[in-house]
Amino acid sequence: TGIIGSAVAAGCGLFAATMNFFTDMFLTPPLKATLRSLEEAELKTLKGETQIVTARSLWERSGAVIMAVRRPALYLCNNQEAAALSSLKPQLDELGVPLYAVVKEDVGTEVQNFQPYFKGEVFLDEKRRFYGPRERKMGLLAFLRVGVWMNGLRAFKNGFMGNVLGEGFVLGGVFVIGRGQQGILLEHREIEFGDKVNTEDVIRAARRI
Repeated sequence: TGIIGSAVAAGCGLFAATMNFFTDMFLTPPLKATLRSLEEAELKTLKGETQIVTARSLWERSGAVIMAVRRPALYLCNNQEAAALSSLKPQLDELGVPLYAVVKEDVGTEVQNFQPYFKGEVFLDEKRRFYGPRERKMGLLAFLRVGVWMNGLRAFKNGFMGNVLGEGFVLGGVFVIGRGQQGILLEHREIEFGDKVNTEDVIRAARRI
């Protein structure tokens, strides 16, 4: 039984590695963001009267943790990552570092449905600065990746639900940005749907601000 189990596990691992290698060939590799490419982004507020703010104002005095959301209220797994980042809010508050999110579209009640999972202000990044400088998409080939199915199953088991409205293929990420010209201290780019940032890395980077 042990031999059979080991053989099955090895076979599954080989299959997963093969599928990842195949789908990676069709995925545009990310380009590192620069402070200059992000700081001039014009972001729209989504609460109350609409205002335009420059992204630089979010971190200029205090630094910031910013989640670029692939799509709010998405089953595959933005709500789960939002909740994980929000669990850091007490530690971030002690450090004086705010938590924000940006979305690339505002469809229906998606942002409102996302807010219970995310304990920070959400902005609209219509020009998708936080999804560049080279925008990356993972299409239906994502569902050939074992990790995507595992991430989705984990989200479902943990009670994170969502819908399938809006555009959900442009990959997002998480940034920790220092105050002033300190720069980008952490840049996590999604490799596949449900690829979450390590929250310990986020806190370590925030402590450097």
